[in-house]
Amino acid sequence: MSISNSDELLAYLASNGIAAPTIDHPAVHTVEESRTMRGEIVGVHTKNLFLRDGKKNFFLFVTDEDAPIELKKLAKKIGARGGLSFGSPDALLEYLSITPGAVSLLAAVNDTGQKVKIVLDQALREAQTINCHPLTNTRTTSLSQDALVAFMRLIGREPVYVSLDDETAP
Repeated sequence: MSISNSDELLAYLASNGIAAPTIDHPAVHTVEESRTMRGEIVGVHTKNLFLRDGKKNFFLFVTDEDAPIELKKLAKKIGARGGLSFGSPDALLEYLSITPGAVSLLAAVNDTGQKVKIVLDQALREAQTINCHPLTNTRTTSLSQDALVAFMRLIGREPVYVSLDDETAP
């Protein structure tokens, strides 16, 4: 199954009983643009990093938009082999069926072969609502913790969390 657009994704979530309130807005390409365009959407707004390691393993790391990221430390926490770099737009399209600017947890719906390891920042567990793009950067979808877990299970995954604050273990 491949979901090609936001409307299909939202219909898929609704048909599976996952509440996903969504707001339309002008296209945003950066966290800074998102801040100016989103209005009064409550909850944590996410930053999503599509990464690859030295062995060509791919990762999607999802965190709070304000979280500082040190790729060297993150590599150890997420089990990367070799250094991390950003995945190419071609790999993003191949594995998650999206383009840069629309990267989000919800794109994992298209990773049916589970080639991309999905990792969430432990800090997101504390958020009542997590906001992300539904395959387009012209919408923002809000997910409760229950909706997030239900989505992950629907696509055959369990949420994997790492702490950016913990200096020791992943």
